[in-house]
Amino acid sequence: MQNHDIRVLNDLIETTIDSAEGYAEAASETQSPRFSVTFRERASERRLVATRLQRQVEELGGTPEDDGSVLASAHRMFTNLRKSLNDATAVIDEVERGEGHIKHKFEDALDDEDVSPPTHALIADTYRSVRSGHDQMRQLKRAAR
Repeated sequence: MQNHDIRVLNDLIETTIDSAEGYAEAASETQSPRFSVTFRERASERRLVATRLQRQVEELGGTPEDDGSVLASAHRMFTNLRKSLNDATAVIDEVERGEGHIKHKFEDALDDEDVSPPTHALIADTYRSVRSGHDQMRQLKRAAR
């Protein structure tokens, strides 16, 4: 069970780091000071979530992920290409899409019956931040339209 917890947590760590990096990039790309502040705050919050998950992996005797995924790097390059085409809502669209991805990853982990109770409790607690970010980005997208 411990190894399973470590794998699940490391998958969430990778996704959470991707999310933090995506928010940081979105903060630097948006023309809106309000969105920039919001994106920087979410990037910081995601880094804290990743740190909490990393600590749990260490407590379980594992080596925590400390980098995002290759897929996210490719996705960010595609996002940069879309932005270069002057798509004004591309930043918000991509952030919201990323939020949907991380939300589903956390929900899958919450549904995993092989995860130990202490790890499940941590995932549930950190999921609140993910859910809040998802809802906030959905509202930003609606406001931008």
